[in-house]
This record gives sequence, C-alpha cells and structure tokens, in this order.
Amino acid sequence: MQRIVFKVGSSVLTDLDNIAKERMLNLVSLLAEARKKYEVILVTSGAVAAGYTALKLDRKKEISKKVLASVGQPILMSSYKSKFDIFNVDIAQILLTEEDFDSRVHTKIFQQIIDRTLESGILPIVNENDISTTPEQLFGDNDQLSAHVAHYTNSDILIILSDIDGYYDDNPKLNPNAKIKKIVTKITDEELKQEHSPNNEFASGGIVTKLKAAKYMMDKKRKMFLCSGYDLSSAREFLFQDEYEKGTLFTNP
Repeated sequence: MQRIVFKVGSSVLTDLDNIAKERMLNLVSLLAEARKKYEVILVTSGAVAAGYTALKLDRKKEISKKVLASVGQPILMSSYKSKFDIFNVDIAQILLTEEDFDSRVHTKIFQQIIDRTLESGILPIVNENDISTTPEQLFGDNDQLSAHVAHYTNSDILIILSDIDGYYDDNPKLNPNAKIKKIVTKITDEELKQEHSPNNEFASGGIVTKLKAAKYMMDKKRKMFLCSGYDLSSAREFLFQDEYEKGTLFTNP
C-alpha cells in the first residue's frame, strides 16, 4: 500500500478569523476516503490562526505567536477530532521541529511512532512545535516540514493542498493568460529566489516555500502534487483516477 503525506495550509483551514468548518470537513472526508487505498499522514498548519479565533494578539510578535499556538493547538485538534469522529477515524497529534530530523535518535523515534500509529489504524496529524522552541529550531513553514516528513516516513508522494490550484508559468494575479504547469521536472535557482508573499496573514509560506519542498522531494527521488485545498476535485482525480485537470505534479524526468 502506498503511503501519502497531505499538507494543508492555514489559508485553507481558516476564514475570516474562524475555522473554515466546511472546508475542514471536506478535507477530512477526502482523507477518510483516501485511507481505503493509501496509508495517510496529515501535516497541518492552522494552530496560530485557530488561537486567534479565541485570543486577538499580534502574531508578528514572537511571544504572542507562541501564545496563539498554545491556545490554538487544542482548538485545531478538537475541530479535527469532531470531524474525523464522523468517519470513525482515530487521530494522533505529533509535534516536531527541524532538530527532530537532525538527530538519528529523534528521527528513529518519530519514524517508529508514525509506523505504529498507521499499523494501528490511527491517522497521525503532524504540526511544527513552535511553542517551546527558538526560531533556529524551526522550519518556519509547514511546506518544508511536510517534505521532510514525507521523505523520512518513506512516503511515495507529498500532496500540498493550497490556496492556489497549481504552479503557473507566470503570476496569475498579474497575467490573466498565465497557465498552470501540469508537470514540472526541473526547478531553477531563479525560481527559488523569486519574491512571493503568502495570501493569508497567518500563512508562513508562499509559492517559493512550495517550490523548495518540491525540489527537496525531487532530489530525494520522490514526487509532489500541488493543487487547490478549496476545491478538492483535483486531489480526488489525482488520487483515485490517476489524472487531473488542474494541479502540478513535480517529478523526476
């Protein structure tokens, strides 16, 4: 059975300072369906955004961001649990930092936890532990985290569900004729250095962090699929029909 890591961003999970309940339910429904065919791991953002629904602090201040994350983690996981319960899916929370991939001991423990939860029919939900850590210990965005999770759990593919529906040949906000690249087999240094801001104030990524994640996956001889997290039809087509109208597959030639 193939193993897949899904990553979902804050912009998909939240809407107007609230948890986007319908989008989260659609996501959970997709993951529950995918578990019938694949081993599924979820890397989720949204703790800080979830915390902001209960406590209005300035997330640009480091300590405020940590407080928001500490408040938001139980809110986020409670929201996930209530929706996974509908499908009788048990979940586990796993918090990681970049250092967990720099230590053989820590990495081995993480790998064993993932394997055991999957063997037990439990869906592991991974997030970055940005509460009790320094900035140097963090990836800073969950695109990078999800790529490392995918590699170190020997997953076949990473699927990033984003606020964009693929990787375009130009900025679609500025060029209405921009087209989605369906398959990408090479990422240049220039692409990795381009400027692109997140579309959501609680998002820490942008297209560049997704390209870095894709390059990491390709360098490890693995694949990544980037598609919309708002409309999951492309993800469903890719997962269950092995085709897709929208979305970008990053793979080796």
